[in-house]
Amino acid sequence: MTTTTPNTDVREFCDVCDKKTAHAVQIELRVESTKTENQEFSREPYRVSTCADCESTSTMRMNHV
Repeated sequence: MTTTTPNTDVREFCDVCDKKTAHAVQIELRVESTKTENQEFSREPYRVSTCADCESTSTMRMNHV
């Protein structure tokens, strides 16, 4: 479930391209529970970044400890 429109104005380092490139960045809420009961309480925010040049994607959980 995407909660924001991707922002393609972000420039960050791409490990695949080995340089700074434009990225589409968005925040997604992902369900982490495999149980069907109470899945709505197991959603976690993830930052998803996709390189505009090579289309590689990286994800990072936003509230990790």
